[in-house]
Amino acid sequence: MTASESLDPVPVIDKDGVQLTVEEAVATVTLTLPAKRNAQSPALWRALAEAGASLPGSVRVVVVRGEGISFSAGLDRQAFTPEGFEGEPSFPDLARLGDADLDATIAGYQSAFTWLRQNDILSVAAVQGHAIGAGFQLALACDLRVAADDAQFAMRETSLGIVPDLAGTHPLVNLVGYARALEICVTGRFVHADEAERIGLANLTVAPAELDAAVADLTSALLSAPREAVIETKALLRGASTRTYADQRAAERAAQARRLRDLAGLGD
Repeated sequence: MTASESLDPVPVIDKDGVQLTVEEAVATVTLTLPAKRNAQSPALWRALAEAGASLPGSVRVVVVRGEGISFSAGLDRQAFTPEGFEGEPSFPDLARLGDADLDATIAGYQSAFTWLRQNDILSVAAVQGHAIGAGFQLALACDLRVAADDAQFAMRETSLGIVPDLAGTHPLVNLVGYARALEICVTGRFVHADEAERIGLANLTVAPAELDAAVADLTSALLSAPREAVIETKALLRGASTRTYADQRAAERAAQARRLRDLAGLGD
């Protein structure tokens, strides 16, 4: 290996607690505030959204991780102070906005999370330690979750008088069902790694020292199938819960027709 080959990749983005690096087909988004257990803020959300918008077209898998002992301990508690974050609307400021402006503001926050579900990438959360509130929702934004056996998931928003609003409720219900999702959100309790794997929140749990290797192995497996087939399959599965059985079969037929024509060189 040459000296240049041994260097770490140059970050595409490194700002406001978010670092994006790209190595060929794999991008890594790292939360870089370990002293705060990767607590989140509007500035961090903007950087996450920027990371999504900055992905090269070559990227097929995005790995999301956090530096230090926690994936993300949730919203920075400064948000709950009267002044909030400098230069950002505080909770009282948000409450005074008109309906359209408040809706647009929250939609902007959500955009930090929603890009991880787009059909042309597969996203994997590598979760260690705490994944609380916004941290839990960031893990839920990803298609797949690999958890260290010290991982603890919790949705604390309801106990604070607010609701989970960072696009996490839809995947949570899809993964664990309405009744369990309701219980997790309303009680705010911790879901430990072993339970997370048992109820479908985590695809795999491993020892903390094995987390990086397990994510690397999964990433390699995800890259093994042809990209266009993966994109079509993800789109089929994402839409399955909202389609009727007949509509899903029709979607399968249409997707297969596109694949057969592409493979035969007859696609658009």
